[in-house]
Amino acid sequence: MVAKAARAGREVPEHILGPRLILLLSVLALTLLGFVMIYSTSSVIALSNADSVDAVNTLTDMLNQVKFALVGIVLALITWKFVPYSLWRSNIVWAVWLLAFVLLVATIFSGAGQDEWGAQRWLVLGPVNLQPSEFAKIALVLVAARLFMDFREGLLGVPQFFVMVFVLVLSPVLIILGPQSDLGTAMICVVGILAVMWLGEVPWRTLALVAGVVVALGLVGIFGTEYRRERLLVFMNPWEDGEGGYGNGYQIIHSLYALSSGGLFGVGLGNSHEKYLYLTQSDTDFIFAIIGEELGLVGALAVIALFLALLYAGMRIARSAPDNFGTMVAGGCTIMIAFQAFLNIAMVIGWFPVVGKPLPFVSSGGSSLIATFIMVGLILSVSQGAATEPSVYERRRADLRIVRAEPEPVREPVRSGRRSSSDAEAPSGASRRSGGISWDALSSRGSKRNDADAGRPGGSSSRRGRR
Repeated sequence: MVAKAARAGREVPEHILGPRLILLLSVLALTLLGFVMIYSTSSVIALSNADSVDAVNTLTDMLNQVKFALVGIVLALITWKFVPYSLWRSNIVWAVWLLAFVLLVATIFSGAGQDEWGAQRWLVLGPVNLQPSEFAKIALVLVAARLFMDFREGLLGVPQFFVMVFVLVLSPVLIILGPQSDLGTAMICVVGILAVMWLGEVPWRTLALVAGVVVALGLVGIFGTEYRRERLLVFMNPWEDGEGGYGNGYQIIHSLYALSSGGLFGVGLGNSHEKYLYLTQSDTDFIFAIIGEELGLVGALAVIALFLALLYAGMRIARSAPDNFGTMVAGGCTIMIAFQAFLNIAMVIGWFPVVGKPLPFVSSGGSSLIATFIMVGLILSVSQGAATEPSVYERRRADLRIVRAEPEPVREPVRSGRRSSSDAEAPSGASRRSGGISWDALSSRGSKRNDADAGRPGGSSSRRGRR
């Protein structure tokens, strides 16, 4: 009874607790930094949009971000503590996919979609304004992991598997890339799916073939659309955008101005020059440039270090998952979050064309923040499953088999120095004590026996209890 109670109340193993704490602390630090930087940038935007100084509320955007964060944290806690990740292997995952797909289609065809910056990505449902593609990323990772597990276990044939992959995985990505014109989210979804394939132990040749096809389709999508082609050409030299730096290169130019002004330690929190409407979207897509300007290279590197810590912790949790499905879910969500972060940073520093994706946990925006917290909840749900699984030592103890104790046969007294026949027939590993239990059958030591012992009956003892 005491042993059972101790096992039931045991602490979380160190190899799970450590990555979990790193993940939670990095997410907390990034979220708090986001509150501070959103207040720093959005206050200027509020001043420019106000009719009078008395009507200004510089806390509005920051308080909205806090509300979104609270909603995301509650959903993450529910996903972590009350929804076992194995539930997503059931038919519930199809309901999640259907809801995400309906929202994507409704954004385009229902008339409720909102056109913003030339792309129809937002869905207005009364007081709620959300971006369905942010939540579709989660559904795609879950569905991809489910399909690969079913295929590996023989539940799906090859033709059926490829048909379901096209319908359930590729068609939503094509909707995001085509009608919604959201190249950034499509890239993040593809990276998440490739991560699921990699973690699902898909052969490297197949993975390389799929990646090659994806790159080819991406190039067609870029060069087949005029504004994407212009962005690709302009980011190589934004000062030659055909409008003297006031065209497609404007954002990148002022982002570089902000980063160069920050120097090593920055100009000071709240003292950014570029946020005064020179760098538009300073509180969303280009908030990392304001971080570099106000907090300098040190602050920018600290943000990068936090995302690297998140990547490390998430992959450690994926590695310790009880099964391959948990590995694919936790690893896919982790890689998607990290990829989006470094995609945003590469865009801000001029290493990648502008694709309009926010910096996770830091940029202003409700849909992205809530969806990212849900992914964190999924990662922690996998760690919860790993923590409740019996440890390797407990599994070894459970595999032990007790040898039944039987009384030894009565031996006749030995009259000479030679062994009696009963002694010769007794197993060499048997104990001479009462009960005759062989400790070799219970021990896990790896001591080698000599040839003489190996030749006796019972000399090759049972190795139950060894792994």
